[in-house]
Amino acid sequence: MTYLEAIVVGAFQGVTELFPVSSLGHSVLIPALVGGQWAKDLDVSAPESPYLAFIVGLHVATALALLLFFWRDWVRIIGGFFTSIRYRRVKTPAERLAWLIILATIPVGIAGLALEHLFRTTLGKPIPAASFLIANGVVLYLGERLRRRAAAADVGSPDERLARLPMGRGVLIGSAQILALLPGISRSGVTMVAGLLRGLSHEDAARFSFLLATPVILAAGALKIPDLTGPLGAGIHGPILAGSIASFVSAYLAVRFLIRYFHTRTLTPFAIYCGLAGLGSLLWLTLA
Repeated sequence: MTYLEAIVVGAFQGVTELFPVSSLGHSVLIPALVGGQWAKDLDVSAPESPYLAFIVGLHVATALALLLFFWRDWVRIIGGFFTSIRYRRVKTPAERLAWLIILATIPVGIAGLALEHLFRTTLGKPIPAASFLIANGVVLYLGERLRRRAAAADVGSPDERLARLPMGRGVLIGSAQILALLPGISRSGVTMVAGLLRGLSHEDAARFSFLLATPVILAAGALKIPDLTGPLGAGIHGPILAGSIASFVSAYLAVRFLIRYFHTRTLTPFAIYCGLAGLGSLLWLTLA
């Protein structure tokens, strides 16, 4: 793995993990579309692939960017968790939001441990990734067409609005992340669509998506760190560091942009992009 490959992949991972366009799908497609040595070096489906450990390890940098951006929220959420344990209650917005996030991340955690290897080896190839990217575009488009309008009277701070979600509804939204195990399906995209279908505004759906993703992304990346410090990471520690820095910077800029973007705008441009990018990739890979 070269420094150029690591920096390009790292920057794309940071952006596409948060933009609703699938980081794993792009991590599979970009090397295949570039071809040559890139396709050989950066094959996520290869046995004992250091590239897989690398891109999942980049999740740590992405999660750190999310923690930095939402640090005030996380201080309140973690404080709410401990007060909930101490006083044996789930009463305040911070306490409810803490338990919403915990319960909503359990399904994807279990599914990830059980299915990640199967999905990577059978579907972590360019053709399936391009197909799922098209499907992601359809999901985003339908989500916009079918979404429930946010109630005009739904006032209060973002944390207060999210804390009013029923626990069951929050778990359903979090469970949508399981679909993101498929390369080409976006974690932020499917959770945002699930939130929109349950009546959240674009802004609140995006915020909840990023809060839900943080512990999942951090845990997935942390699980791969031992691989990167072991034999799989031998000789590529420099590129790993460079890619992680690129991922951190691009993820921070991406979340800062998206929080402002979803104040007034929709998922439709991302749906169009996914459809065109997936179809173009599919045609290039099958006809070229």
